[in-house]
Formats: sequence, C-alpha cells, structure tokens
Amino acid sequence: MNAELLSVECGVRSAECKGEVVPPVRLRGLTKEFALRVVRLVAELPESCNARVIGTQLLRAGTSVGANYRAACRARSRREFIAKMGIVEEEADESEFWLELVADSGLLEASRVVPLENEARRIVAMTVSSIRTARRALRSTPHSAPRTPHTPS
Repeated sequence: MNAELLSVECGVRSAECKGEVVPPVRLRGLTKEFALRVVRLVAELPESCNARVIGTQLLRAGTSVGANYRAACRARSRREFIAKMGIVEEEADESEFWLELVADSGLLEASRVVPLENEARRIVAMTVSSIRTARRALRSTPHSAPRTPHTPS
C-alpha cells in the first residue's frame, strides 16, 4: 500500500469535523493523549482490591487504544487495517466500560471520569467511521481477473 493511500486510510471521518477526514497524525495524537490521561487517572485510584482490579483493566484497555491504532496505520493491506481498527474500537469501548465502572462505583468523582468517558466514545465513533470507509473502499476495489490455467496445446 503506498504512503498516500495509507495516510488517507488512516484518517477518519468525524461528525465533529463536518465530514472531513481527520488526519492520521491527529488521531494518533488523540489516542496517545487518551492513553496518558488513563495512566494519570489510574494513578489517582485509591489503594483497594476493587480499585486495583478495575484500574489494571482500564490501564490495559486504555493504553491499548493508541498502540493498536499505530499498528493499524502500519497495516500491510486494507483487510489488515480493518481488522486492527476493529481492535481499536473494542479497546476504546472497553475503556469506556471501565471508566463508567470507576465513576458508578464511587472510586473517583464522576466529574473526573466523565471527560475521559466522552473521549473514549469519540474515539469509538471515529474508529467505526474509519472502518466503514475502509470497508466501502474494499468493496469498490476491483479484483484482478480470474486466471485461466494454461493448457498445453
């Protein structure tokens, strides 16, 4: 896949951007910043068994979002890109779940957690949009003609 196609493919469309493609560098930064914010939030959790378990899960999922987005941008094919972006979607959605649990269980004030929940939802939406765009492009790409086996004369 050439670099020009990859840069378009790793961009995503977002309602916040009014249908424009979000450059991959921007989404790469958003996912990394999300991971850093998750790391900081987990460090604020109280020292308890519940907080440790939830914090570990949140830390794993939240940092995985950015790492898997980077892997998606290095995909060798459109299908691999779609598969890796599916992982980004799953990890961002899982992060949202753990963040909700942190707030709902009272481990941290909701006002501290809600902005990260919103960011996780935003990343999920952007990722889903990117996957849909890549799938449409995959279906519209013509396949090479079937090969006819050569028969000796």
